[in-house]
Amino acid sequence: MKDKVLKNFLKDREEIIKYSSKRDERSIEKFKKMLMELKEEKKVNIVADYTEYNPLHLGHKYCLSRGKEKGLFISVLPGPLERSGRGVPYLVDRYIRAEMAIRAGADIVIEGPPMGIMGSGQYMECIVKMFHTIGVDIIPRGYIRDSNMEKIIDLINRGYHISVKPYRVSCIETGEYICEKLEIDNYVIASLSYTIYKLNKKYNLNFNPKFLFVERLEGINGSKIRECVYKGRFEEIRGMIPETTLEVLEEYSKGDIESIILKRFEDRILETVNEYSLEKYIPKNIGEVLEKNRPYKSIEEIKETIPQGFSKHFKERIISRLECRIEKDIISEYIKNYPPKIKILSINEDILS
Repeated sequence: MKDKVLKNFLKDREEIIKYSSKRDERSIEKFKKMLMELKEEKKVNIVADYTEYNPLHLGHKYCLSRGKEKGLFISVLPGPLERSGRGVPYLVDRYIRAEMAIRAGADIVIEGPPMGIMGSGQYMECIVKMFHTIGVDIIPRGYIRDSNMEKIIDLINRGYHISVKPYRVSCIETGEYICEKLEIDNYVIASLSYTIYKLNKKYNLNFNPKFLFVERLEGINGSKIRECVYKGRFEEIRGMIPETTLEVLEEYSKGDIESIILKRFEDRILETVNEYSLEKYIPKNIGEVLEKNRPYKSIEEIKETIPQGFSKHFKERIISRLECRIEKDIISEYIKNYPPKIKILSINEDILS
């Protein structure tokens, strides 16, 4: 199993390198044609969200269900290399997570960008480019209710955009100051609004999707869900995840959850940090610190040596970059070229009938 997972990881790596300089226009046009035909035939909006589904819980399902009320629902699922926004391996691979989405009600699941090796701003840029490419009309997003978020929702609904500079969240068009910082779910919405504004201005996209704001459900703890799945304690989380998610986990694991849990390729990380010139893969100052303290015998030693970054997930993201071993310039070109193709991970065949 480990050999197969490594083989898939290396295949993803090669595809990222390959598609940093070319595009599969045929896959993009074929997908867009299918969507436009469905949109015209069924008289629906194209609704899309981007979520890791790590794993898919009741909060995800609620947002998905609200989105489906507005049209054809597409999940953009971050995939290649299987590393999350926290920089660590996903619980299970994207094909299993795509199956969770389809059984929860999604119509189509397509592959999104390799989240774990990008900065949050780079990832958001890729998402907006994907949404623009496939012609998204409505974006449902979960949020946490508070007075600052109510202001942001009102401004976005009026067609304005939000600036998310450090310690200053404000309206771009009116200049109105809103607050210093936001809860993470709310920050993601503000950041998405800002990225749409930025890319419209940079590329003259004229991309103005509507937002569907869905208040986040209480009592769902993603960390606890992952911990219980790791340990096979499904009964403890039945109140937080749909039965369909449990069914998928049980079907794919066949009673051995360890067999589908993704892990780091620690030997590969140690090989990179001990033997390679690191400046090609990670920031120069961090590469210099790591090279100065060679050799390393464990991942923990590497983490202890990496300086603290702005994000709490910074160290894990650096580890993922050492693991994938893709040069920084190639990642930049890949982002600039995004999306280089459209890959369908799963589809509800009923929508085609």
